[in-house]
Amino acid sequence: MTGSTNGDAVSCATRPYRVGFLLIENYTLMALASAIEPLRMANQLTGSELYTWQLLSIDGQPVHASDGVTLVPDAATGTSRDFDLVLVVAGIDVTQSFSSREVSWLRSLARKQVTLGALCTGAYVLASAGLLDGYGCSAHWECLAALQEGFPRVHCNNRLFTVDRDRMTCTGGEVPLHLMLNLLCSRHGQPLADAISDMFVCDRMREDSEQQPVPLRHQLAVAQPKLAEVAQLMEANIEEPIELRELAQLSGISRRQLERLFLKHLGCTPSRYYLKLRLDRARRLLKQTSCSIVEIASMCGFVSATHFSRCYRKYMGTPPRSARANVRPIHAMDQPAPMQAFELRSPASEALQRARAEPTFGVFTYTPLPDDQKSGSGTL
Repeated sequence: MTGSTNGDAVSCATRPYRVGFLLIENYTLMALASAIEPLRMANQLTGSELYTWQLLSIDGQPVHASDGVTLVPDAATGTSRDFDLVLVVAGIDVTQSFSSREVSWLRSLARKQVTLGALCTGAYVLASAGLLDGYGCSAHWECLAALQEGFPRVHCNNRLFTVDRDRMTCTGGEVPLHLMLNLLCSRHGQPLADAISDMFVCDRMREDSEQQPVPLRHQLAVAQPKLAEVAQLMEANIEEPIELRELAQLSGISRRQLERLFLKHLGCTPSRYYLKLRLDRARRLLKQTSCSIVEIASMCGFVSATHFSRCYRKYMGTPPRSARANVRPIHAMDQPAPMQAFELRSPASEALQRARAEPTFGVFTYTPLPDDQKSGSGTL
């Protein structure tokens, strides 16, 4: 555990940073929990209420998650105010799950210069409000096509998350955890972010520059089912690559037809695509494990470490060892505005009170970072 034991709660130099979560019908519960839990743990470890949060719906009525779980929000949007950050949480069928009321409220927040963000498919709601025009945007891969087609002014990308000035968007699953860890790191420093990662048995903070995996079978399953089938076979056989002739036989087409499909739809030969899959897997192993280069070469189907290193350098532009450099760009968040009244109930205080019985309560000695020591510049 990072930090030193401190039996008393550590006082925070500024008022809590206030986060609102706007729940859209059929939102993804995993994305919501992944974003809230790092805030709770920051409070618990420091023994201070650094963050408060509220669940919101447009009318204050219960909202159903995509898994059927129903949550009762803390407040309706019309009765809430004074947030530093509001995150839209959405999930399945997002294009049909919100109304003009949510759009109008988000626009009113933008006029007040509240920082806005979105989790999972929530970026679609922000884009519908015109609040992502000219901004970089990350969203779950299932939602990207609809975003790109419907909102050409939004600069969609395939990154795990994006922080662009006063907007922050991210993909789904557990990625919101890493978005919030980066937020916490930029506001409070790396040691606290590392301590929170330890509590959640998270071995590393993922980088915003990392790409979300978009299954090729999702992109091509309808238009090119044979190509998707071969790609799936390749993904499932990285350690012991299948020869192209056998891949063609398994998919029921000739090798020549297979090569034509790859060239037409992916712009490369099957061999080149297969090699890229193996090298991408190797890159993840280099970054995420302590396996030796020899071990990784074997795990990714290369005959020797020399062959692997040569291929990696040729196609990635750097030697394998460079992938292990601990370089992580972090976005900075500005200090919150001066203290203002916040009358609505927040679950953060109750959670912090319950956490007093935990052995980790207040173990991290928190000292607010001076402005000149905060990482990043010009964002949020």
